[in-house]
Amino acid sequence: MKNFLYPFWQNYRMLAIALAVSISSARGQVQNSPFARWNTSELILNNSIVQRTIKLPASDGHLLTTEYKPVAGEFRYFQKTNPDFQFEINDKVYSGSGDWKLVKTERLTDAKQGDGAAVTLQSNDGKLELTLNFLLYPNLPVIRKSLIVKNLTNEPVRLESVDVEKFVVTNYNATTFSWICHDYGRRRSIGPYDGNFQDALLTVHNSDWQQGIVIGNEAAGVVKHTSVFWDEPAILSGLTHKDARFPFRKYIAAGESFTTPQVFTMVYNNHKDPDEILNTAVPDFLRKHMGIRLSELEKKPTFVYNTWVPFRKNINEKLVMELAKAAADAGMKEFIIDDGWADNYGDWIIDKKKFPNGLKPVFDYIKSLGMKPGLWVSVGSASPDSKVYKAHPDWFVLDANQQPANLHEDDLNMRTACFGTPWRDYIKDVLLKLALEYGLEYLKLDFTVVTSTYRFGNKVTGCYAANHQGHKDHHESLYTNYEAVWKLFDELHAAKPNLFIDCTFETMGGLQLIDYAMLKHAEGDWLSNFYGPPDANVDLRVRNMAWWRSPAIPATALVIGNPEMQDAGWEMHIKSLAGALPIMLGDPRKLSAPDLKKYRAYANWLQGMENKHQIMSYRQDLAGFGEPKEGMWDGFQRINTDTKAGGIVGIFRHGAPETKRMVTVRQLDPTKRYQVKSMDGKLVASLSGQDLQTMGFQVTLTAMYTGELFEISAI
Repeated sequence: MKNFLYPFWQNYRMLAIALAVSISSARGQVQNSPFARWNTSELILNNSIVQRTIKLPASDGHLLTTEYKPVAGEFRYFQKTNPDFQFEINDKVYSGSGDWKLVKTERLTDAKQGDGAAVTLQSNDGKLELTLNFLLYPNLPVIRKSLIVKNLTNEPVRLESVDVEKFVVTNYNATTFSWICHDYGRRRSIGPYDGNFQDALLTVHNSDWQQGIVIGNEAAGVVKHTSVFWDEPAILSGLTHKDARFPFRKYIAAGESFTTPQVFTMVYNNHKDPDEILNTAVPDFLRKHMGIRLSELEKKPTFVYNTWVPFRKNINEKLVMELAKAAADAGMKEFIIDDGWADNYGDWIIDKKKFPNGLKPVFDYIKSLGMKPGLWVSVGSASPDSKVYKAHPDWFVLDANQQPANLHEDDLNMRTACFGTPWRDYIKDVLLKLALEYGLEYLKLDFTVVTSTYRFGNKVTGCYAANHQGHKDHHESLYTNYEAVWKLFDELHAAKPNLFIDCTFETMGGLQLIDYAMLKHAEGDWLSNFYGPPDANVDLRVRNMAWWRSPAIPATALVIGNPEMQDAGWEMHIKSLAGALPIMLGDPRKLSAPDLKKYRAYANWLQGMENKHQIMSYRQDLAGFGEPKEGMWDGFQRINTDTKAGGIVGIFRHGAPETKRMVTVRQLDPTKRYQVKSMDGKLVASLSGQDLQTMGFQVTLTAMYTGELFEISAI
């Protein structure tokens, strides 16, 4: 009976499905995605947290965002006819308010649980096809968007002034009383704001409404642009405009397409302060769904040593081996040889006067001590007397006068390579040999490739060569050189997946610059070169930089130099750096035997906290403790918000008059009980998660400039 009925029920099921599809199609309603549904005139994006309704060009030719709000509660910011996007092709403006024909709407997913829809349009003039990609993610108020622009003409076209997102506000209270929280969401101002390369993320927040918008821009370096209420009552985010200091430009060949970087937005209500979402939804999205390299790294570094200070280029085999032994005795986990190992820039041939046996025995020795070896390389520079420059001068940047240039600094004893040439393949082979044959685990890739951190005119940027394959002109070189560097990093990771790439702020092209584009292709960014006497000011600058860039940027990506191991205040260096990626320089040979033992205790404690709580994946602001400043207390927490099993807390007194503070810890399980312990294992408090959040525990610091680290762990 079962076998007899099966064909009947199977046919009935197929008939029912066909009928349902027919009815659905007749209604103009098709649902292919959990987070998107659409018909010929409307697309609705909804993941039960956030909803965006988009009017499709069924009749009048416009594509407009008519509603964008949290699913629960009201939201007052946006008008009902948002143009959604805007860009220029050969100086002609195209936006959602223009004339379009709907080609298709289909489901869109990514590898990080993103789910949504792709809407494909054709311009009414028949010159281009445009696809708008929208992605939502589980349990987060995030909508991520990019554009694909396809050239339908028979000639190359010039794409400029790209706003991937464009929202318009009409309410007087929105433009007049909104805080613009820019510079990684930390610096607050009121009034029109035109952003720069430090605006990987900013927030627009109205304290009266307790509402706001987070805008994250995933474009690279100096070509990212986000503005708020600048030339009109609108929020724009995408790539720099053609009149900008560092203009974006892309030539699209006939029949070819260009995909823009992604922009993500979060709309929220019921938040008194924008830092609330900056400490919750933003880092959750970055860690779980953006696809940053740190999240892919199986083992994250916990304590790094680098030779740059005080030795600079004055290194050799004997010195490095002595430093390695002392660093290992101090508990360091990674050992990085900085500049000075090669006989010139460009050829990257080991200086046999300094390293007569090559670097392989040195790296093997570092590994034998239980550390991972690393090396500094200038990823885009060559000396004029190098073999590579003499053989291929056409691979290098030319200035506006068509003369060889050094973008990094005003010194023609070095040349800057252009990544729009075969240089990219050449330097890839160099780096692959170092990583694969020599066993490198860490590469510090440095120096200017697009714009300089030390030359402050925008004329000495990019490449003006007219015959480089990767760009047609100077403006296009700004973008395409970044893209070529990212491709290089991806290929290095494909060959060696656990390689830690430290892409310095100099390579990024701006002082202390870091952003999401880099984080998707490299693990870290040497963010600073803080020099100074061995006093508390160095530690304040370290903590200030870590606070300023996080939590918009993952803390472990923040490589903050240059505290020295032998400084009198080295313990405060470690405690301050525990809020970022701990990295020390200096001369570990100068430490006494007792200090080496204490160092190892700190290093082992940090590694233990990573093994137990995965602290290097997390960092949050500590309630009641703001920006580190003279005369204040400051602090951080690194709590595992996925397991809620615990983490660490750092508390610092920096010249504050009071000797005691109550410390509360958020994002724990209110029903669990936790122990608070000092680094030496002494019990400080035993409280529920709820009590830790509301009452907290007391910290007493008697010295004017000091700090302590604590473990929070679930019982």
